[in-house]
Amino acid sequence: MTKLQDQLFAQQRSKALLKQAQKAAFDYIDKQSKQRVFPNKENLKKLTIFDETLPETTSDPASLLDILDTVGSVNTVAQTGGRYFGFVNGNTLPVTLATKWLTDVWDQNAALYVMSPIASKLECVCQNWLNQLFDLPEHTVAGFVSGTSIATLSALAAARFHQLQKLGWDVNQQGLFGAPKIRLILGKQTHGTVAKAISLLGFGQSSIEWVDCDKQGRMVVEKLPRLDQSCILVLQAGNVNSGAFDDFSPVCQLANQAQAWVHIDGAFGLWAKASTLFDEQTKGLQLADSWSVDAHKTLNTPYDCGIVLCKNAEALTSALHQQGSYIQFSEQRDGLLYTPEMSKRARAIELWAAMKYLGRAGIAELVEQLHGHAQLFARLLTDNGFTVLNEVVFNQVILSCETEQLTQDTLVLVQQSGECWCGGSTWHKKSVIRISLCSWATTEQDIRRSVDIFIQARSQALKT
Repeated sequence: MTKLQDQLFAQQRSKALLKQAQKAAFDYIDKQSKQRVFPNKENLKKLTIFDETLPETTSDPASLLDILDTVGSVNTVAQTGGRYFGFVNGNTLPVTLATKWLTDVWDQNAALYVMSPIASKLECVCQNWLNQLFDLPEHTVAGFVSGTSIATLSALAAARFHQLQKLGWDVNQQGLFGAPKIRLILGKQTHGTVAKAISLLGFGQSSIEWVDCDKQGRMVVEKLPRLDQSCILVLQAGNVNSGAFDDFSPVCQLANQAQAWVHIDGAFGLWAKASTLFDEQTKGLQLADSWSVDAHKTLNTPYDCGIVLCKNAEALTSALHQQGSYIQFSEQRDGLLYTPEMSKRARAIELWAAMKYLGRAGIAELVEQLHGHAQLFARLLTDNGFTVLNEVVFNQVILSCETEQLTQDTLVLVQQSGECWCGGSTWHKKSVIRISLCSWATTEQDIRRSVDIFIQARSQALKT
């Protein structure tokens, strides 16, 4: 054995590093409620300790972990607490965090059954459970990817393959040069990652036909262009600002009649299907051809847990085609067939843990809790003179103050307070404050405490 191997085996046997990491993690959890939501300037300055040249020799691993604990912990954003309302970032359920710790030790590659039978099995189980939860056809297949951005890219790749195939063109063999024209139909409030995916797939922005949206960001059905079998249409389950859902039933019926492909971007909103409270918003969702969703948002699994769902298994697997003489396929599920990745983390195990723990009733309770907290936040802000600009149909609140400058100044002061954190956005060409309720840990007390900060920040902004 080499000297390095001796060191690594010794570290593995002693488990001292894991115990050190565990203690640091437990301390972080214990201090979580008292920690600033965003680091202060003093702690941010400490990050300069990482500015060094590449070490020439091995480092002491215990010292390395100590630096991460003492400097890293205080420079995190406390989104696992109850007062982080930015970027639709979820928390982590305790069971999914514990599952991730265990599976990190396993370090499984979920590309093939022969690489990880447990990952393959639980991907199958999650696929079935997702179809049941979202009321999708039994033959719908799931690919487990890093997030909705890649899920959307995968779904649109499947749509591209299928729609061109119908037009007599094999994009895998013939490429896109000289291919029949594909029409992309998007609402003007479509998330930017969809347009990015379209560019990566070689269509170009000029291929997009933009459809007007109403004041809540929903696609106006009457403004749809004539659809045909060359079309790929993208709808939203949860507008990134307002949380609004497109009217799926009429749009999907028109698309199905025209043989257009419908994809629903449901990064955080698709989970609303779990509760009958949102039956009106999610009506007709199952009529689409593909869907994308994040478990690390609304469902509160750890990050890197996105899902693409597709009715047409052949279209998805053909679009994400993988070759290699060394690849050993099996009669079981081989995960790489349904994703752009080959080597990939066994992220579906955490998804299984979340769905197994919560069950249908728990998922419904979670989404209803997020919605209720958004309604409370909106009501308290309105009562205190802020203007809420959206119908709070799910977990999003967008608001403004009397002037655009006051809105911007208030947001800066809220972020600087360290008491809570939310982001800004532009809504109908005006600056707004955007609040996302995504954490299981948020309480009514957290919301009232945060509203007090909004009031103080606005008062301070008025004085400057």
